[in-house]
Amino acid sequence: MKTDRALLLAGVLLLLLCGCGPRSSKNAASGRGGSNASSEAASRTRGTRTSDEAVLRTRPFPTPQPPSVYDETQERVTWLQMHYWDSFLSTTELWPSDSAMVNGVPADKFEESFATFVYLTEMTDIPSGRQAIDRLFTLTEAYQKADSSSTVFARMAETAEKYYYEPNSPYRNEDLYLAYIERLAASDLTPAPRRKALGFDIRLCSLNPVGSPAADFRFTDIRGRTRRLYDIKADYTLLFFSNPGCEACKEIIENLNASENVARLIAEKKLAVVNVYIDENLDEWKSYQDYYPDSWYNGYDPDFVIRTDLLYSVRAIPSLYVLDSGKRVIMKDATPENVFAFIDNLE
Repeated sequence: MKTDRALLLAGVLLLLLCGCGPRSSKNAASGRGGSNASSEAASRTRGTRTSDEAVLRTRPFPTPQPPSVYDETQERVTWLQMHYWDSFLSTTELWPSDSAMVNGVPADKFEESFATFVYLTEMTDIPSGRQAIDRLFTLTEAYQKADSSSTVFARMAETAEKYYYEPNSPYRNEDLYLAYIERLAASDLTPAPRRKALGFDIRLCSLNPVGSPAADFRFTDIRGRTRRLYDIKADYTLLFFSNPGCEACKEIIENLNASENVARLIAEKKLAVVNVYIDENLDEWKSYQDYYPDSWYNGYDPDFVIRTDLLYSVRAIPSLYVLDSGKRVIMKDATPENVFAFIDNLE
């Protein structure tokens, strides 16, 4: 991803700080006027534009401003989630879209704005994020129906997939992406072949959601001993799907192995690391044993059910899950950075 997380955070903080002046009229409290819709909107004829207008009419992303009545950070985050796209997708004024712009906004600025929205949806719980994404889809669908020549419906779906679902995206979140593709699969604007293909993605995203009990499975270690995931007793379990020779896996192993805090947590039975190989080249896996810490539970899937039976959605290696003492999912296919930050805060 081109957009740096630090820049995103700065942008979100700026949004949160906007409108923090004295409390304004009751109209602000109702949520009206929180966006930057053009004053010309009401006077324009909906859906009509000349070719010259299409070339010249561009705009910055209409960044929303939370009403000043919301003076608590969480209130402002929640408001921004739900109203982030109101002006951009308002059908009172229609804007041109092509390969270089989306609804009049340059394509790169549109993507930066989408990344900011993704960051906002990470700042609350999953149900709140899913509600905001559901609203985004509703607005997008309505805009496309108001302007059938627009590419906004396709561009939004493409960008949502890129940020929430691509295996290498640092913002990937299947629980949130599920909210989008459930609507996408049900929409009459989605071509029938695409709707059918989305069924498989929906199935994958539905596996082991945050808050649910993780699927149990058995694994076998280098000595031939077999355990089950639910046999591991610890306050937290880091479930690590890895491959021998994988450079990203190697980096994770080195970082965890070098951490004194991780060593302490493992020794105190507060953390268990379950490192599982899910492919078929056991000779290669056996040759890599010296690299795996002895304090971990290192094994392979003897039944090949994790991937072939879709017990877990492992679309890329490495894949990291964090589970609580009851093996409920706390973090699903999380980035190493987020996992390290979580573990660093354990006592």
